[in-house]
Amino acid sequence: MSASFELHAEPRDDMGKGASRRLRRENKVPAILYGGGKPPRSLSLVQKELLKSLDNEAFYSHILSIHIGDQSEQVVLRDMQRHPSKPSILHVDLQRVQARELLRMSVPLHFVGEDDCPGVKLEGGVVTHNAMDVEVECYPKDLPEYIEIDASGLRIGDSVHLSEIKLPEGVRLVDLVNFDKLDEDERNEVDQQLIAVQPPAVEVEVEEEEAEAEVVAPAAEAEKPAKGAATSED
Repeated sequence: MSASFELHAEPRDDMGKGASRRLRRENKVPAILYGGGKPPRSLSLVQKELLKSLDNEAFYSHILSIHIGDQSEQVVLRDMQRHPSKPSILHVDLQRVQARELLRMSVPLHFVGEDDCPGVKLEGGVVTHNAMDVEVECYPKDLPEYIEIDASGLRIGDSVHLSEIKLPEGVRLVDLVNFDKLDEDERNEVDQQLIAVQPPAVEVEVEEEEAEAEVVAPAAEAEKPAKGAATSED
């Protein structure tokens, strides 16, 4: 992991909605720290510091160092509540991590080579993304910042599924933990498609227009009077 993140927190004893509102007026964020075989701790974080860290995608899938006075703990971001209309954070859940305990985290996907793949560059196809992150299981030391998906060889009709991801050592996908024990139908169900190259949208529209024309044309022909037939105006 190339980036490192540090947060500074203060313990808090006052609880309830009123206390949380007072913290927010002071530009602080109520937080809870739990897990690791220790009792939960109520904390407050600095809003500005937290928002700055959240601008970096890696923050969401990293082991974070949180400093509480002269103590420091390793944690991950588990949940976060944003304000519905303002650029501020209302509450944060942090979980302690231990070196010998398996960790489950959502890790972002980075797609590379899609603009230059044959399906797009030569055939005019359109890339569709069906997932932007995956849940992995690993020890904290092996947690990847992101997982890269190489789309440089895709043609129209090609796709990449979960089972085709190249994972770092020590990392496995939660959805595919028992993949080898599943039958074919079960494998197809859990083996999610992550990216695909579809035919150009223009071709689809043309085909639809041609189909509509074929339906309308016979109907129009049926409405025309036959040659020599009397009409209402005759």
